[in-house]
Formats: sequence, structure tokens, C-alpha cells
Amino acid sequence: MGETTVTTPEGRAEAVPYPVADDMGAGFLRRLRTPRRPRLWFEILLIAVSYWTYSLIRNAVPEQKAEALRNADWIWRAEQVLGIAVEQSVNHAVNSVTWLIVGMNYYYATLHFVVTLGVLVWLYRGHPGRYAATRMVLFATTGVALVGYYLYPLAPPRLMNGGHFVDTVMVHQTWGSMASGDLKSMSNQYAAMPSMHIGWSLWCGLTIFALATVPWVRVLGLLYPTLTLVVIVATANHFWLDALGGMLCLAFGYGVARTWYGALPHALPRVVPQRRPLVPKQA
Repeated sequence: MGETTVTTPEGRAEAVPYPVADDMGAGFLRRLRTPRRPRLWFEILLIAVSYWTYSLIRNAVPEQKAEALRNADWIWRAEQVLGIAVEQSVNHAVNSVTWLIVGMNYYYATLHFVVTLGVLVWLYRGHPGRYAATRMVLFATTGVALVGYYLYPLAPPRLMNGGHFVDTVMVHQTWGSMASGDLKSMSNQYAAMPSMHIGWSLWCGLTIFALATVPWVRVLGLLYPTLTLVVIVATANHFWLDALGGMLCLAFGYGVARTWYGALPHALPRVVPQRRPLVPKQA
């Protein structure tokens, strides 16, 4: 076993070993890193379990209120030094237009999940060869965000002491955030850095821009994270710098996928062959 017989020009038979042992590890790793057609049942299970795990870990991070409030004060002072501390002005201005702020509350609560899942479905159906790599970007982005929540607890602007921000969900009695109102006990109040609303929306926007073929759809892809940035500030759920943290997490996610697959997701083949069962070679 492990050898085959070949005949030399002189007619003598020689045993030549198969390079199984040497190539087995490299071949297995190569197969793991090769784009494959995703399987629906596995993807549904993976996304469900992953989001449940993410929520469990995020909400299990200790709510270090005193430290989170100190960090919020530091972020606010740093933005004032940088000249970008306009969150309060945006929050008050948008809050004065009831229909607009109520719409933003519902935007904050729903599109974060709806659009992200929609892009995943679109990738699964239309770009199966790029699906796994693009999904890896999303998962790596979210995973490193959990580290940020643990290492840097941060209160959102609406919870700052003396910040004079308006908690728009409380004021207008909408369900625009699980971090306000009756649902706040189900969510970690001090996990504002980094902003995954920005991380996920920018992932959606860049994916759509890179892979869509219709020009106006590509434009919408870029507008989505831009509008999300306005929403998270107007509703006083995040500082500008929280958004920067989300962007850095996304950059990390792309770096992980680029390292694993050897290319960015959009550069991989759109379609890959169906999986075929391994059939032992006949002797």
C-alpha cells in the first residue's frame, strides 16, 4: 500500500511511493481555501448560531458603567479638540422634525439586520463563488468587535452625564433600539465602540458596489452606510469615532479574508463547480 509499480526502459519493475504523506496536509489546506458552492442548510444554521453567539457574548460583557462614562467623556473631549464634536447639534436638529427622527429610529432598529441578510441571500444566489469569502469578512469584523466591547466599554452619547443629548427612542416612544426603553435590559448599554451598524452597513455597501452591475444599485450601495452614519449620530447611539472603530474592524475582516483566500472576495470567481463526492481511484 502506498506504492505503485512502474517499468523502466530496461524492463525492470521498480516500486515508486505515492507522495500521499507529503501532500496530504497541503492538499487538505488547499481544499479549505478553495471557494466552494455554499450549502443552504449549513449557511442558515451557521448564521443563526453565529448571531446567537455574538449576542450572548456581547451582552455578557460586564457593563462597566463608571469606566464607560469616563470613556464617553474622553471621546467627547477628543472630538472637541479635533473639531468634529457636532453630534449634539445633529441630534437636536433632527429630533425637532418628528417624522424624520421617528423614521430614523425604525431605520436603526430594522435595516441593520434586514439589509445585511438581504445581501447575504443575494450573494448566495448570484455569487456563490464569492459567498464564503465575503461572509468571512463579515464574521471576522464582528468577532474583532467583540474584543472592542470587552476592552473598551463606552457609553453612547444619550447616556452621558450632562451630555444634553436626546434619547430619541424614549422621547418619541418608538422601538428604534434595544438599548432604550423596555428592551434595554436585554442589551449591553455600554458596547458602543466599535459601531457594528457602520461595520455591517459598510460591508453591505462595498459588497454591492463591487459586485452589482446596475449603476444606480451601486450608488445605493454607497449611500446606505452614509445614511447609516447620519442615523447613528442623530439618534445619539454613537459618536463619530465609534464609526471609525467599525471601519477599522471591517478593514481587519477584509485582511483576514485576503490572507485566507489569497484575494479579496470580489476578485474570486463568481461561480464554482458543484461539490462532487470523493470517489476512490480504481487500482
